[in-house]
Amino acid sequence: MAEDKENQFWYNMRTGAVEKGFQSPSADRVGPFASHDEATHALEKLRSNSAKWSEDDAREAR
Repeated sequence: MAEDKENQFWYNMRTGAVEKGFQSPSADRVGPFASHDEATHALEKLRSNSAKWSEDDAREAR
């Protein structure tokens, strides 16, 4: 991922909009993402990561 986070894309959790750079408060956004398209699919990525982490936790708890 590029170091210049102000020129990367973010997903605004409050509005559902994709933003370039720091347009909204950090509490409202997730990212950064390398492309607009990647940020558009942020919720899918977050759900996938969460499911994987839950599966990993369940497997470790056994």
